[in-house]
Parts: sequence; C-alpha cells; structure tokens
Amino acid sequence: MGFALSLLYFVTYYLTPATMFGPLAPFRIELILAALVSLVSLPALRNSFILKSPQSLALLGLAIAVTVSVLIGVRWAGGAVQAFLAFIPNAFAYFLVCLHCKSRRGLKTIVLMLLLVCLFVIAHGTADLLRGVPTGAAPESGDAGSASQAQWNMEHPYLLVMNNDAGESLYRLRGLGEINDPNDFAQLTVCVIPLMFIFWRPRRMIENAVFVLLPVGILLFGVYLTHSRGAILAMMAVVLVAARRRIGTVPALVLAGGLFVAASALQVAGGREISTSSGSDRTSLWGEGMQMVKTHPLFGVGYGHFGDNSDVGLTAHNSIVVCVAELGFVGLYFWTLFLLPTLRDASAASSPTDATNGEPIVDEDGPIPLAGRNTEKLTNSEINTLGRLVVLSLTGFLVQGLFLSRAYVMTLFLLGGMAEVVYEMALQRKMVGPRMRLTRVMPYAGVMAVGLVMMMYIAVRILNRMH
Repeated sequence: MGFALSLLYFVTYYLTPATMFGPLAPFRIELILAALVSLVSLPALRNSFILKSPQSLALLGLAIAVTVSVLIGVRWAGGAVQAFLAFIPNAFAYFLVCLHCKSRRGLKTIVLMLLLVCLFVIAHGTADLLRGVPTGAAPESGDAGSASQAQWNMEHPYLLVMNNDAGESLYRLRGLGEINDPNDFAQLTVCVIPLMFIFWRPRRMIENAVFVLLPVGILLFGVYLTHSRGAILAMMAVVLVAARRRIGTVPALVLAGGLFVAASALQVAGGREISTSSGSDRTSLWGEGMQMVKTHPLFGVGYGHFGDNSDVGLTAHNSIVVCVAELGFVGLYFWTLFLLPTLRDASAASSPTDATNGEPIVDEDGPIPLAGRNTEKLTNSEINTLGRLVVLSLTGFLVQGLFLSRAYVMTLFLLGGMAEVVYEMALQRKMVGPRMRLTRVMPYAGVMAVGLVMMMYIAVRILNRMH
C-alpha cells in the first residue's frame, strides 16, 4: 500500500492536484495524501537502509538550510516556514523510494509512472498543436484585437508561445505545475529516456520494439516539441557517457558531435541559436549570482529569492549558482552531501564486477512490471545495467541543470532514491563495498562544494571575455 500511495504522490506532484483530483483539489488533497503515505511508511523504517545513508542527513541539513536562508537572508519567519513546506515535498521522494522500492520490478513501476506522466503531457500538447495555433507573431498581453497572454495560456496550458530569433512564433511543449516550463519538462523527459531501457530483454525483438523503442521515440518527439537547447546538450552528454563504454571515448565524442550537428540542421531548438553569444543573458545572471555569494556567503539571499535580488528579476538558470546564491555555502554543502554519495553509489553499482558471493536476488519479471508472475534471479551484470541506466539519467539531469535553476526539484531526489535501491541490490550480492562513512563523505562534500563554485566563477569569467 505504501508503494502505491507513493506512486500516486509522485503523479500528483508532476500533473498537479487539480488534474488528478479535479473539484477536490481546493481541499488540499495532496497534503492528506502526504500525511497518509507518511503514516503507512513508518513500519518500513525498521528494516530499511535509509538511516545508514549519508543522503538522509544531507536532506535534513538541506531542509534546515532552506529555512534559515529565508529567516536570515529575508528576515521573514513566515517565509521561512513557507520555504520549508515548499522544499519538504520534493525531498520526501528520496525517502519514499528507498522505503518502498526494493526490487527491479519496483524500479520498473516507477519508470512506467514517469513514462505515463510524459506521455500524458506529450499527448495533450500534440492535440493542441493539431487543432491549430495562430500564425504570425506570438500573442502579447495588451495587443489590440488579441487575447491577453494570460488568457492564451489558460486556453493552451500545455504550450508556451514565444518568438524565435527570426521573430516567428514558436510553440513549445510544457507540462503543468513544477514542469510547466518547456525546459523543465524537457529535463524530466531526458531523464526518463535512458531509464526506459530497464524494460529491454535480450533476444526479444518484438517486445523491445513495443515496450522500449516505441516509447523512446515518442519521448524524443516530446523533447523536440519543447525546443529546449539545454535538452540537446543533455542528450549529447547521455549519448557520450552511454557510448563511451562500448566504442571508446573518441568515437563517442564524434557520435555526440554528429548528433549536435543533426539537431542544429533539423532546428530542434526552434530557430533559436545555440552559442555562447545567445546565452549572454544567462551568463550575466550567473555573474549576479556570484555577487550574491560575496554579499551573503553563508546562508544566501533566501530560498526562492534569487529573482528579488537580481537586477532583471530573473533566476540564475543554473542549479549550482541558484543553490549557492539562495542558500549560501551552508546550503550548497548539504546539496553536495546528497549528490556526491548518490553519484558514487550509482557509479559503483554500474561497474562490472567478478564477485560471485551472496544469494541471487529474486525478482518478478515481465515486459511491463504488472504483467507476468514468473520470477527470475538477477545476475551481477543485470544489476550493473540498472546502475548504468541510473547514471545516464543522472547525467541528463545534471547537464541540463547547468542551464536551469532546478537544484531542489523532486526528480533529483527520486533519482537519488533509485540509485540507492540499485546500490542496495549490489550490496546484497557483495558486488560493492559498504556505503561511504559519513566521516569520510563530509570532507569530500566540502571540497566538491568549493570546486563547483570555483568552476562556475571561472566559467563566468571566460564567457564574459568571449562576449
């Protein structure tokens, strides 16, 4: 029951309470759902590895940093409570996945849930496009003889209209709620694409075509409809990491470069230039973020208050910059304390091993997680494959996160939970060593936090010289 309620909780986050519960949404059904899933999750704590993972402490520290950042940076106690309540539902995903997902079948069910969310958005956005959209310049609020921008958005919730570099209308696919920006939805879709290969079954051509290749094709079409430049770079990174193991680094770089050229030729970005000059506005925001770090180094300017401290009222469009600017080095430290062991564990679980100790993990198998009742024993190589898929998904998330202010979204914590589930499988098989001790990971997280800030500082200086 806890797993089923967790899935409902995730879907409600991505598709919004209004979509899921209709007229019941004003009664804050999502809060009732969160309370219920918390209650049924308590018994699972007893046998869970969750209290042994450094990520649990990291999320606790991050929640405190979020609260203190507003309390000190904005000097607003009520806002601090609001910031805490806004952050916790996202971080909650990590705990729910670790508590209730214990097998490959559970991982498949989560991936299927994410796929259905993406297909729901793609279907609605495509339907809007097929019904026809106005031609000419994008509608602007206040134009004589045209609907206001707000009214247009209400009538087309799955499309964002803007003008491209040539001044032509560009309609970009987007989701609802936390994924209501085309780039946010593209980031989620890029993360789901490699995870779809969890359904891949050797020597099953028809099943693979139906349950893997076809959905991946639809997801790629969805990415195209977002016209997200960051998604293009994220997909290049995913292809590079995936191909490097099989064909080597140089051929993988050539392949990724070829995909970039093809994406540019097909105008996947919708007629918007992909270059350092086209990103000069984001570079200036990164520079503003670095200035905020200088004036508010410890606790930042406050969770969600980057725009209030920006000259143009916009956020940083970079997850690292927005995290350190809003939460200071204290918040960034706990963010890296979550990210570092997550990447380490996913990478360790994905590495081939000759270990043969431990009992094979028995898991129910089927082309989709709810089909079939036969069982199979997961081998070391199959657990390695699960680890590689999570690594690829995290790669897509983090690369696109360099161009999005999405340091605290649910997708990151959900992927972190999946990484730990796979690592626990590998641990049971004695394929990997114990989790990193907190006393060891803490100094590494500090070094990583400082390194990320230095990386962004150097990047800003170089890009400013190029413009």
